[in-house]
Amino acid sequence: MTAGSTASTSGGRIVQAHELKFEPPASLDQLRTYLQYALQVEHITIPPYLTAMYTLRPGTNRSAFYVIRSVVLEEMLHMTLVSNLLNAVGGTPCVAHPEFVLKYPATLPLSAGNIPVPLRHFSREALKTFLRIEQPQSFSGPPDPRGWTSIGQFYDYIRRGLIGLIRDLGEARVFTGHPGRQVGPEDFYNSGGEVFKVTGRDSALLALRVVSEQGEGLGDSIWDSDDQIFGEERQVAHYFRFNEIAEGRLYGPHDLPKDRPSGPPMNVTWEDVYRIDGGSTVAEYGRFPDKSVYHHAKAFNDAYAGMLAFLQEGFTGSPRDIAHAIPVMLELRDRSQALYRNPHPDPRKAAEGLSASATFEIDQDTIDRAVAHAAARIEAAGLSAGEPIDLSALTAPRPS
Repeated sequence: MTAGSTASTSGGRIVQAHELKFEPPASLDQLRTYLQYALQVEHITIPPYLTAMYTLRPGTNRSAFYVIRSVVLEEMLHMTLVSNLLNAVGGTPCVAHPEFVLKYPATLPLSAGNIPVPLRHFSREALKTFLRIEQPQSFSGPPDPRGWTSIGQFYDYIRRGLIGLIRDLGEARVFTGHPGRQVGPEDFYNSGGEVFKVTGRDSALLALRVVSEQGEGLGDSIWDSDDQIFGEERQVAHYFRFNEIAEGRLYGPHDLPKDRPSGPPMNVTWEDVYRIDGGSTVAEYGRFPDKSVYHHAKAFNDAYAGMLAFLQEGFTGSPRDIAHAIPVMLELRDRSQALYRNPHPDPRKAAEGLSASATFEIDQDTIDRAVAHAAARIEAAGLSAGEPIDLSALTAPRPS
């Protein structure tokens, strides 16, 4: 994406800021732009986290697998809460768009210092990237006109801008979105109540709090606030979950953010992975005589674009249709195994012990196919508001 460009698709727009100075948004248009960027910030973590999770050899590193999986699911929840907030203030979320999925190695949107985010197999290097992404404000530098130095700082700027706009314009002029676009817990499978509708100031600020505190922790602690807000069992925030993997040890109940974990050991075996070249592309796979990896990689990208298309429909059409994205997560898991269990098609890379891997390349043709497939699936399923969601009815094979 280039500065100053506007790109459109069937579900909304991605708007680029003109030399955006990093400061709390001072207008509704700026607030909506920041929230669209927030969607990208939440999403940009998902492919690297999935890559680390998928490259774990089956039956190994089970604790690490479930930690990463828990974070991925919460990133999906964050995307939904941000979309609810964007819809509430009269914006239109845009996720089913080729410019929404940044090319890897990517750079965290609106961050200072051009923080790189590559695709890596499960490794100490991958964990260093995850820790940098989720780094708490207390570990980060001061605000920078070039961008944020922690995601919590980014959301704090959004919060301050939102409060200022409510003060200056009044709540009714800020929250002008159609309530029918709000995704509620009844629409999001197994959300534990963590997905809720944004209808005004209080629920908007709560959404920002949940997203920020699940990532970096509540105040000067290692814990998120899910126990206080949702009545769930207390757990450490994303940064500290990843640090438990990196350190091979769990946190104790009285550990502080700058402490090393002092709890029981966590079994981590760094060698039990499918090693990959994170810079591989579908075009590269297509250059070799055996096209099986090439076709698997294309099918994975089609499925990933399909997930985005269903999210787009859920965020901008009927919230009930977000249910279709859940089975696609299972499809992605299965399709990933068809990649990572194969040697890289390049004989030289295969000789180095590298496996094939998902590339997360989403172009316009891929999006167009996904949007058409999503529309057909949604029409066939005919989910209605208030009806129970039967996921078994949504898992028909994707046409080849």
